[in-house]
Amino acid sequence: MIMKILIKNGRVVDPANKIDEILDILIENSKICKVAKNIKNEADTVIDATDKIVIPGLVDMHVHLREPGREDKETIASATAAALKGGVTSVLAMPNTQPAIDCAKNVCLLKRIIKDMAKANVFIAGAITVGRLGEELSAIPQLKKQGVLAISDDGASIENEKLMLIALKRAKAQKVLVISHCEDKSLSLKGVVNLGFTSTRMGLRGISKESEYKIVKRDIQLAEKIGAPIHITHLSCSESVEIVARAKKKGIRVTCDTAPHYFSLTEEAVLGYDTNMKVNPPLRSKEDMASI
Repeated sequence: MIMKILIKNGRVVDPANKIDEILDILIENSKICKVAKNIKNEADTVIDATDKIVIPGLVDMHVHLREPGREDKETIASATAAALKGGVTSVLAMPNTQPAIDCAKNVCLLKRIIKDMAKANVFIAGAITVGRLGEELSAIPQLKKQGVLAISDDGASIENEKLMLIALKRAKAQKVLVISHCEDKSLSLKGVVNLGFTSTRMGLRGISKESEYKIVKRDIQLAEKIGAPIHITHLSCSESVEIVARAKKKGIRVTCDTAPHYFSLTEEAVLGYDTNMKVNPPLRSKEDMASI
């Protein structure tokens, strides 16, 4: 029995096929069989998508599923259900779980949970270092063998420059992407908000922008040195944006991401002492937000 769904009058945006116009979509047995204007077809379900955007499933390459170990914060079931609700059909899970995804055994554990509980596609990022402690490299070939697509100590920066260089070399050999959380802890010093007028006004320890962009610059230079790709995650300040832009112009294989709060909120959001506004890296100035 053929089950048909007809989506009518939506703004269909499909970059791969260079489509951006008002169209109908006919789906038969879960497969798109026709995209055109004014499709005339008897369907089991008709969805009116007038004034709505119809797009391929989105990919979120930086999610914290928290499982295993911190199910009090999130689970793979709840996170992937939320992803689907927002149109995200594939996610890349960061390794900041307990235990960290730093060895083949822990990857296998995560894969079993994903198989049983995930409602969307879940890809896995392994840890750069054992326990995400920045001291000893994880066995990157073994992680790759288990299907890991990227490595990151997300939430922690690799302070040891030599160790980061070796990680980039090994990741390049395995064709695994390094995702770098850039934070110089000697400069961020347990700060809680952006260093500036707002932190002074509130009497809170500030986190300088230099603590981010100094490591952004270092890690891009290391990647350039050996011709490895690198991805800089959750940029928050204008200096970081400028460093990445200059690197791209030079042909360095660097990409980056940010998060919605960095282009929609400023440090002034913390003035009410709302801990929901305390993020890492912190919310920055209006100028930084504009740059992001």
